[in-house]
Amino acid sequence: MDTILFLKALLLGIVEGVTEFLPISSTGHLILAGDLLHFNDERGKVFEIVIQLGAILAVCWEYRERLLAVLRHLPHRPDARRFVANLAIAFLPAAVLGVLFIKVIKTQLFKPVPVALAFIIGGLLILWAERRQHRITVPQVDAMTWRDALKIGLAQCLALIPGTSRAGATIIGGLFSGLSRAAATEFSFFLAIPTMFAATFYDVYKHRQMLHADDLAVFATGFVAAFVSAFFAVRGLLRYIARHDFSAFAWYRIAFGLVVLATAYFGVVDWSLN
Repeated sequence: MDTILFLKALLLGIVEGVTEFLPISSTGHLILAGDLLHFNDERGKVFEIVIQLGAILAVCWEYRERLLAVLRHLPHRPDARRFVANLAIAFLPAAVLGVLFIKVIKTQLFKPVPVALAFIIGGLLILWAERRQHRITVPQVDAMTWRDALKIGLAQCLALIPGTSRAGATIIGGLFSGLSRAAATEFSFFLAIPTMFAATFYDVYKHRQMLHADDLAVFATGFVAAFVSAFFAVRGLLRYIARHDFSAFAWYRIAFGLVVLATAYFGVVDWSLN
């Protein structure tokens, strides 16, 4: 048994779970952590797909009662149909752009320095969003219109840039659209379900020849770590935003991005993907 490999899987699973639903970019953290741990080859990319599935299943479990209620009431309740329609509307823009440009994005932007720049720019945008006057017109997810969903869907397109953060883009897009912090955060969680399931199954299909039984134990370690850490991260974020804004995440992003740029510039860390 390769203990070091299992420790890497455990650490990366925790990184994925903690960062996936916070506005700090899970993809960016995984690129940087994978580079530091030398777990960024093709096998590592498939591993990232598996642990993302663990993270999104944590959200499904946390909101299982709400999701089951929507499915149960979908045939005869207008609010359930509106909820599903809003998710579909918000999902489509990034899905279309992702199919069209994902090869270019992965070739040009899945590198530490572009990720670090995206961290910093995203942090500045969060600070801007929090410092502007926030007029709440949508206090709850159920009060959203299709226009609100479309605005958030367009904002999610920014998350195709590694380091931007899908959660950050959709939450800040929600704030700009008049959603309360709680509504923006919850809709970001719900929107992650179709978005991440689609991306995960697409990547699994594309890399299916690289899935081997020998990797099952390592992948299972990362999967469970991502599920557990994501579950607590989601609950923790909901409690946090009840009393705080997102400024702390913005400053973290800026500081983290500056550290990566500084270590790359001065040669402290050999970012192999630089």
